[in-house]
Amino acid sequence: MQENLQKYFGINGANKNGYLESDEWIITWCVGHLVTMSYPEKYDEKMKFWRLDTLPFLPKEYKYEVIPAVEKQFNIIKGLLQREDVETIYVSTDSGREGEYIYRLVEQEVRN
Repeated sequence: MQENLQKYFGINGANKNGYLESDEWIITWCVGHLVTMSYPEKYDEKMKFWRLDTLPFLPKEYKYEVIPAVEKQFNIIKGLLQREDVETIYVSTDSGREGEYIYRLVEQEVRN
């Protein structure tokens, strides 16, 4: 994937750890999910074990968190999105709703 992006955007030898950069472009990726909904115990420790008397569980506001196994890539993306020299962000996700959802969760978590 990286080689194809480097070729398409004319990026030579700028392969960084988790992103590509040239004088004109910074390209990174969310391969798979980086953010997930929090488990019920994050709302209340009593919810760690499910019981019929605590169901249904419908929080007023949902909580999300970065998936620990991909936290490094999330932090790379976060740093890039917050760079002062970045003026425009183009989001190129899969054509389905899931790709857009993956990015929007990352963007939401970056703002938190």
